[in-house]
Amino acid sequence: MAKEVVAQLFRAVQADSTLRERLNQAATIEQFVEMAKTYGYEFTIEEWQSMTGFRVEELESQLSEIPGL
Repeated sequence: MAKEVVAQLFRAVQADSTLRERLNQAATIEQFVEMAKTYGYEFTIEEWQSMTGFRVEELESQLSEIPGL
């Protein structure tokens, strides 16, 4: 189920640049996951990493982009 939610988020940010910009403001992966929840996309850090193949260190070094998009 969470993998489907991550895929839905990918599609949503591709279609909605405002959502993408808001989520790009997350300073940490934890903050990103919490922000995504406020938009109805609930998944864990581990689920995000599993779907995107990104580690936390990679996410923290590339905060200007949502990983995998």
